[in-house]
Amino acid sequence: MGGGWAAGRGPAAHPPRSVTTSDVAVLGAGMHPWGKWGRSFVEYGTRAARDALADAGLEWGAVQSVVGADTVRGGYPGYVAGATFAKALGWQGARVTSVYAACASGAQAINTARAQILAGMADVVLVVGADAAPKGFFAPAGGDRPDDPDWLRFRVLGATNPAYFGLYARRRMALHGDTVDDFAQVKVKNSAAGAANPYARYRKRVTAQEVAASAVVADPLRLLDICATSDGAAALVLSSMDFARRHGAADPVRIRAVSTATPHYPRTVLDLPDIATDSAAVVPEPETGFRASIARGAYEEAGIGPEDLSLAEVYDLSTALELEWYEDLGLCGPGEAVKLLRDGATALGGRLPVNASGGLASFGEAVPAQAIAQVCELTWQLRGCAGERQVPGARVGLTANQGLFGHGSAVVAVR
Repeated sequence: MGGGWAAGRGPAAHPPRSVTTSDVAVLGAGMHPWGKWGRSFVEYGTRAARDALADAGLEWGAVQSVVGADTVRGGYPGYVAGATFAKALGWQGARVTSVYAACASGAQAINTARAQILAGMADVVLVVGADAAPKGFFAPAGGDRPDDPDWLRFRVLGATNPAYFGLYARRRMALHGDTVDDFAQVKVKNSAAGAANPYARYRKRVTAQEVAASAVVADPLRLLDICATSDGAAALVLSSMDFARRHGAADPVRIRAVSTATPHYPRTVLDLPDIATDSAAVVPEPETGFRASIARGAYEEAGIGPEDLSLAEVYDLSTALELEWYEDLGLCGPGEAVKLLRDGATALGGRLPVNASGGLASFGEAVPAQAIAQVCELTWQLRGCAGERQVPGARVGLTANQGLFGHGSAVVAVR
């Protein structure tokens, strides 16, 4: 791809490409509602898978491969999620793969399925992610592991995930002048979208005053600034374009790009569980930061730029982190995210809605499922069947999230 980063804001403009051999079709999308249901992740994932198959108009026997996004909280079956879901649906000889990349597991699973299709290993692949989350903070697995940075940041620094979110919020306040009310307005925006989503856990509109009145968790962030931990599941049925046409899907939603980037040396802005910077004494800082590089990879592969997007689904672990993503995706320049928010550009009805699903603010984290759920939302939006939260004329969508230990992920879907 030609071009490059324009004025530090993202890739230069590129028209969306026509159907290419790198496209795979999204034939079906299905979800289990998010919440705290107290049941097995297998039950959630099986429900989502069956809904995705029904949406695709396919029987389970037509699936040639299953890619499961793993959950470390599901006991041994969670570590072999591909086979676990294949067994729950009924053994039929399909190839199975299990993928773990923390919060990027779902996108890695989509990428694995896409690679199998493009390599000619399968025409139809089922991707499933599900989780049954604990109450409270996500924490490292038990036991003493002094060589594990995630274990160390809890035991040495006492740095839970909300502590990290609070540090990022403080950084935005110091660098760009963001305010706690700006953060609250992100929650207001996302709760309005979530109220229209039947799969969301929280379906109540929230006011800025309610955010301000909620308990402080990690200053300056309050309880309603931070996403919950949830049970939930999402699934997709992906196929080759040839299979989609034979199946009668002449114009399906298509996945055009998947980015699974890692950071560049040196890292001068920390993401936990990293607790020290790389040496930058004699090595220049990378031109593009980690999260920006995730989007850049997706844009370059898809042959588009941020100006081509109809909507985006981003990883809003906290209200302040959503604002960070606006800049990382090239939707605006550094420090300009709050202006987009205040102008209403990223709300439903705005120029470029972000988290039309309601985001994690409305769903909470069900780690292996959330990147798949983002693509489910893009699928429904690009089909024009998202109901009250529909983005008019949606043609191109982007997802973005970030998993522990440098797992970046972004997906571009088009129609």
